[in-house]
Amino acid sequence: MPPCYDVAIIGGGIVGNSIARELSRYELNVILIDKEIEVSFGVSKANSGIIHSGIHDSAKTLKGRLCFQGNKLWEELAKELRVPFERVGEILVARKDCDVPVLGKLLGNAEANGVPARMVGNEELRRLEPNLSKNIKTGLLAPTAGVIPPYEMTYALYENAIQNGVEYLLNSRVTKISKRKSSFVIRAGKEEIEARYIVNAAGLYADEVAKLAGAGSFKIRPRKGEEYILDKRFDNINNHVIFPTPTPVSKGILIIKTIEGSTMIGPTAEDIEEKEDTGTSEKGLQKILAFVKTMIPQIEKKDIIASFAGVRPVSDTNDFIIAESKNVPRFINAAGIQSPGLTAAPAIALMVAGIINSSGLKLTKKRRFKKYDRPHRRLSVLRNGEKELLIKLNRSYGNMVCRCETVSEAEVVQAIKNGARTVDGVKFRTRAGMGRCQAGFCIHRVMKILARELNVPEEEITKRGGGSRIVKKKR
Repeated sequence: MPPCYDVAIIGGGIVGNSIARELSRYELNVILIDKEIEVSFGVSKANSGIIHSGIHDSAKTLKGRLCFQGNKLWEELAKELRVPFERVGEILVARKDCDVPVLGKLLGNAEANGVPARMVGNEELRRLEPNLSKNIKTGLLAPTAGVIPPYEMTYALYENAIQNGVEYLLNSRVTKISKRKSSFVIRAGKEEIEARYIVNAAGLYADEVAKLAGAGSFKIRPRKGEEYILDKRFDNINNHVIFPTPTPVSKGILIIKTIEGSTMIGPTAEDIEEKEDTGTSEKGLQKILAFVKTMIPQIEKKDIIASFAGVRPVSDTNDFIIAESKNVPRFINAAGIQSPGLTAAPAIALMVAGIINSSGLKLTKKRRFKKYDRPHRRLSVLRNGEKELLIKLNRSYGNMVCRCETVSEAEVVQAIKNGARTVDGVKFRTRAGMGRCQAGFCIHRVMKILARELNVPEEEITKRGGGSRIVKKKR
């Protein structure tokens, strides 16, 4: 007989892990299943880390309501999980005269959603963002927008969920779902899992998972967005997340102040056919550069140190789909979670828990919910005296693996203990390889530590699982 769980969550991104961590508060047996070798390797790996204010989406949509609710939850959640969070605010700018009425409509949207926002004129804009183009005279300021490290948050949710009893089955694609009288049997990789409830948080593949259960009444369309990271000398070029006025398909091409201080530009918004198409292009780069230079003219192609692309899961309803299936009881979809999905994630988790509770599985809170108790000691944020003390306690903090981001051997080892199995798993947890040289200095050091700690040959270490081996086997 396959092991039986109360709830099986399919999908290990920010939404799936938010749901897992929320359900871990209750007397439930929960398992999360993901096709990737590590969590956060799907849609969430290319998230820009913006906690949106709630100014863009109408309160009549699920997106709009959950974005506003999620924004209010992030401060406390980040504190609980010891993840950096800063309300840097967002400014929507009018690049042309015809954009000004659009900002007025968005201000009305903000008022309807209860989002603090106000129009700002030329003089105040110059004080808030000194590097903005002189052609921009008007903006809309929403101060409650924030930024977080999205990978670090996903891993913190994952680690805290494990501390509270959630099990994980990774590297296991769901290929079959069979319905029984009061449960489901899920075929995932080589395993069979039985669960009373399924939560479908499978991102780009949520429509395919729903179809396996006979609950496929929607379609997911992939929409690619290319993004580019600027050199650290641009760390203070913008003080807020800067938006243009939005288009019918996206919030536009942005200039993003990240929590780490670096600046990111993008994304594009291109509807594509292939869900795994994460390539970047010269066309996409030129489009982004031309656009952002109308907002901050100093940005040049030579200042870009890295590029990546993410694929967003756009539902054919153009809204989030969060509900129990009408024709398959106990199968709950959390699908079509594109922007502002990161912002809405904690609110989505509460909503899913509420659906489960009201559909027959009464949720009883645990007497003792374990708080997150795995501190992340980052050399890069410590003062010199604190660094010296830490190195005295553990000499491997003095062995520098990544010079660009100041990542030590001790931090890489801790990342592996916390679940990293790949070079990207280490990178997303520690930032090793995200700096100016883009892993030119540190990749071999990271591989050697992975091989040593996992007790495997170095040639078996992969970038991100599957066939992404970095070195060939020795003959």
